[in-house]
Amino acid sequence: MTILQDDLTIVLAGEAGQGLQTIEVLLTSLLKNNGYHVYATKEYMSRVRGGMNSTTLRIASRRVCALREKIDLLIPLHPNAIPHLQHRLTDETVVIGDQSTIDYRPMIHVPFLKLANEMGNSVYANILAVGMIAGLLKIDREKCVQFIDRHFSGKGEEVKNNNLAVLHKGLDIGAGLAASIVIELVGDAGVAGEILITGGDAVAFGALAGGCNYLCAYPMSPSTSVLNAMAAFSKQFGVIVEQVEDEVGVVNMAIGAWYAGARAMVTTSGGGFALMTEGLSLAGMIESPLVIHLGQRPGPATGLPTRTEQGDLSLALYAGHGAFPRIIIAPRNIEEAFFLSQRAFNLADKYQVPVFILTDQYLVDTYYNTPCWEMDDLKVEKHFIETAADYRRHIFTASGISPRGLPGFGPGKVCVDSDEHDEGGYITENMDIRKKMVEKRLSKTAAMVNDILPPQLTGPPDFETLVIGWGSTYPALAEALDRIGNGKLAHLHFSWLYPPAQEAARYLAQAKKIVVVENNATGQFAQLLKLTMDCQAENILKYNGLPFSVEELVREISAHCD
Repeated sequence: MTILQDDLTIVLAGEAGQGLQTIEVLLTSLLKNNGYHVYATKEYMSRVRGGMNSTTLRIASRRVCALREKIDLLIPLHPNAIPHLQHRLTDETVVIGDQSTIDYRPMIHVPFLKLANEMGNSVYANILAVGMIAGLLKIDREKCVQFIDRHFSGKGEEVKNNNLAVLHKGLDIGAGLAASIVIELVGDAGVAGEILITGGDAVAFGALAGGCNYLCAYPMSPSTSVLNAMAAFSKQFGVIVEQVEDEVGVVNMAIGAWYAGARAMVTTSGGGFALMTEGLSLAGMIESPLVIHLGQRPGPATGLPTRTEQGDLSLALYAGHGAFPRIIIAPRNIEEAFFLSQRAFNLADKYQVPVFILTDQYLVDTYYNTPCWEMDDLKVEKHFIETAADYRRHIFTASGISPRGLPGFGPGKVCVDSDEHDEGGYITENMDIRKKMVEKRLSKTAAMVNDILPPQLTGPPDFETLVIGWGSTYPALAEALDRIGNGKLAHLHFSWLYPPAQEAARYLAQAKKIVVVENNATGQFAQLLKLTMDCQAENILKYNGLPFSVEELVREISAHCD
């Protein structure tokens, strides 16, 4: 008898085109609606057909938000799935598949494709797998039927009835397996009312909550999910969403939209943003607000276009020619992807600077159940004025922030220029004015001090070793450190990357050892900490295109603490 405890990792693997995404979407919703905490993420190759993809579902009796390396239940739909995932298999992994095509022992024989073909079409293998897993977990049959009935209600009676027949077959198979595979999962009635959302959708919804009414982009994974989500809700929220011919046009159109009074965002990835750097400098010179969602993936060039990496921090930090201020934030989880994206618009508007939202393929494509967010205190903060006749767009102020006017809103003329300019916005080569203008723009960084989010410390206040992370590594790091249980080990996590949060200095000074965890090859955040706070740190780096797992971090951090 195989007993799987209250934290179950199920992995389905096969070729692109075999319906893995359908299984993922259906199972996560079905399981969540039946009271289980769910987490889902995927890894996939850059191709429409073929290759080898996998979807990881983590199902638990408690809230789970991170990737486990160990696979409890593997369903391979292709012979290459086993070698592809060999590094995650253990002696305790239960494998359910077709013994006639997949060479792995021991394996429970379920010929998914053969059964699907017998029932009319090989595509039914995905619904068969959904039914089998639901039957194995002993989910109420009638609830499963109602769920699939609703899902296929718009596809016509024949399609719906065929899928229901396949579902029943899968449920029967799973119920039969449940006699030998005992899964000890306990549902939570409160989970059914929670939301199930991806990181990409959270960025889009945060932008809407921040008053975004114009989004433009050129499709580039993984950022395209934000473009798609915004397009889906454009009519409902009155947002103009435009696919532009290239990224040069994208950034300039967004700057033009802000100039006219819109609240605009661009969504892109590293290769696309590389084409935006001249436009970024334009925003710096004319002091235009700008929100840039930068979904990171491995580079250089096309790199691994469907994989993940925290490799573009330095790009966001140093992009553009000349010196001008910027803000860089990196959500640590899906909830922050919403709230920080919302806040990005208020920050851009207030300080008239580019604001980067750094995510990555892992965060964008991952989703899990979470309580509905409290949004009563969220406000769209607008910082433009009605101009007077003597209005000067770049007037010198103590904070460096000049009142921002909009063309046509008041009698004043709103003059901006990409060349150096005087207070009125007119081109000048006066060296004294040039010096003052540079200092004016840079002084905004000091003005941001009250808005900078301090890093979050988790663990004992009398720590000796400090593990530092940023962005999407948070959930895996939090769980790994909880598993390690070292009373002298703490976790300092950064969601605000630049300008630096000076509150971090006291934590860095206290630590006897500092370990920075990053999903890139060169320790980009560790370099930033060294530059801004003289922080000397050891590195845990990963750059093969995959995110950190909890077990991997337990091993790596424990080795650094020995």
